[in-house]
Amino acid sequence: MKQILYLEVPTPDTKAVCQWLQSQFQAGFGEKIITSDGFVVKFSEDSSQEISVFVWSLQRTTYLKVFAQGNISSIQQKFTQNLTSSLRKEFPLNYPEPPTIDLSNQSIFTALASDYPLTVKYFQKMPQGEYDLNRLYWWEKRWREAVKNPQKPKQVVSKKESGTNNNSVEYDLIYVGGALGSLHAAIMAKQGYKVLLLERLPFGKMNREWNISRSEIQGLIDLGFFTKTEVENLIAREYKDGFNKFFDANNPDFCKAKILHTPTVLNLALNSEKLLSLCGMKLQEAGGTIVDETEFIKADIEPEKVVIYTQNLSSKTEQIFCGRLLIDAMGTASPIAWQLNGKRAFDSVCPTVGAVIDGGFEAGVWDSNYGDVLNSHGDISRGRQLIWELFPGAGNELTFYLFHYHQVHPENPGSLLEMYEDFFTILPEYRRCDMDKLVWKKPTFGYIPGHFSIKGSDRQVAFDRLVCIGDAASLQSPLVFTGFGSLVRNLPRLTELLDTALKYDLLSADNLNKIRAYQSNIAITWLFSKGMMVPTGKFLPPQKINSILNTFFGLLAESPPEVAETFIKDRADWWIFTRLALKAARKNPYLLLWILDFINFEEILLWTISYINFTLFSLVSWLLGWLPSFARWIQPWLEPRYPGLWFWILANSYALTYNVGQPKMSFKLQNSKLSIQN
Repeated sequence: MKQILYLEVPTPDTKAVCQWLQSQFQAGFGEKIITSDGFVVKFSEDSSQEISVFVWSLQRTTYLKVFAQGNISSIQQKFTQNLTSSLRKEFPLNYPEPPTIDLSNQSIFTALASDYPLTVKYFQKMPQGEYDLNRLYWWEKRWREAVKNPQKPKQVVSKKESGTNNNSVEYDLIYVGGALGSLHAAIMAKQGYKVLLLERLPFGKMNREWNISRSEIQGLIDLGFFTKTEVENLIAREYKDGFNKFFDANNPDFCKAKILHTPTVLNLALNSEKLLSLCGMKLQEAGGTIVDETEFIKADIEPEKVVIYTQNLSSKTEQIFCGRLLIDAMGTASPIAWQLNGKRAFDSVCPTVGAVIDGGFEAGVWDSNYGDVLNSHGDISRGRQLIWELFPGAGNELTFYLFHYHQVHPENPGSLLEMYEDFFTILPEYRRCDMDKLVWKKPTFGYIPGHFSIKGSDRQVAFDRLVCIGDAASLQSPLVFTGFGSLVRNLPRLTELLDTALKYDLLSADNLNKIRAYQSNIAITWLFSKGMMVPTGKFLPPQKINSILNTFFGLLAESPPEVAETFIKDRADWWIFTRLALKAARKNPYLLLWILDFINFEEILLWTISYINFTLFSLVSWLLGWLPSFARWIQPWLEPRYPGLWFWILANSYALTYNVGQPKMSFKLQNSKLSIQN
């Protein structure tokens, strides 16, 4: 028999699809015979000819295949078109929204039980499940509000033409956001600045775990922030190898791939609570202050200071803080990022859910010496290509993530709650287990953002006396790993540039916009990340994204190990990128045609401009390769005389190396002993 159709029907109710096929759909010819999972149409004229239709369930969705026997070419196309259009009409794409709930007289568990029964069931098994589910609901609500109203974002930053004397300048730096913000805040406090860290959660509370490699964590030692002993104490586990493999059962043969081994990528599992605690201790030892359970409300930018208005979540009282510079580290929950960039605040996002599980798996299910860096066990599911990550932690702990690359669209913002129903349903499909025997330690969730940059200045990361860092700045494509790893890799330039700006009061938007983690070698990958997200309202062949992923990762698997490591760690230069792109096109001639399902002509033109910019910048970097060394040579003379010019040269020197994946400049923390300037 020959397969003539493969579809994904976007509903978890496979039984309803089967019943509709058996009772409602009419083939219009032959004899329809009901089977256990579909039907068969037999031709009375020729008993050797038949069409078989069947459905099955995987990943909390429904899949359908049609096989034909004999020569039925005369009716094959008409039948498949009729079946496809009828299915699409009966079972359309649906983007559910979480219910509006009132928690004044009921718990979050009661409020969500009917819509998300498995999510409620397993959050109840977690030590702080009720608190975490409230946090999850809040985050999704905040994200949806921003995505649905990108043209009119909430105005939380206002510029005042004249200052007030009501508030004295208490701090050099005020950070809002205590995850990635705590690391950067502690570094700047150690550099000698008076720092305040504001956090909405109790300090040290994390809904994600962090993984990194030894070469990357070494950067924090070289910076002078951590000692080698401190880093070793933060490592929960170091595994031997990481696997990257995408489901290819339905791929063409040329789109099947070997497992890509990445033994030095994300192979260190860090204890995030220990890391945050250590950052908090270093921050306070350096004279910094932490104010947690406090929500950012708004900021007034005055000529000589920034005034931040907050609310204590316990007492519901207003608190006002005043400093020289505000650092936005609120990630995708940041209303500041939306105000600065409107509908282009984030072009893509990875809705991510998961959990830390402390045992309960049968022996042999997983060897904790290994991790799954990227893995899929099925095709497109309800408009998403679901991808798993699995990282061993301390003892029996395994950290799981389930995510997908997602277009930011007002009709389809992306749901963490819906993803959790998927997670708790399909985890046994991915890794054999009895869900009720697992020991649930804590959930892991969030939105990992991406921005499709054409050039380094097409996204605002700053305002006067305000700058964004981390996911709030969102200058990377989520094709590669962002967040913690990206911040660590860019810490030397972010720290030195911020230090220089503060020393010489270069705190205008023009200057602060130069303090960014933009890399042109990573920005160029946005076309590929577009090829991993199903456009809202569009049906694609279920196997298409896995075919694209296997094409590219198959090339990495066939390349020397250092090529994959270089690419995944944001170090790929123009030659590596171009060579891989040409190899991918040669291996899979349909690749560019397939990508047209995800993008339009305007986006092709924009990407072409982006690639040209990357090529020109790489050429400039090669021609001016001497500039970073020359800049250090003239620094003692130039910096004190012309600080503005020095800041510009310093920013461009970093860009010449980081933007082409070759960071060479070193910076070590030194207490600048510069305090608040009034």
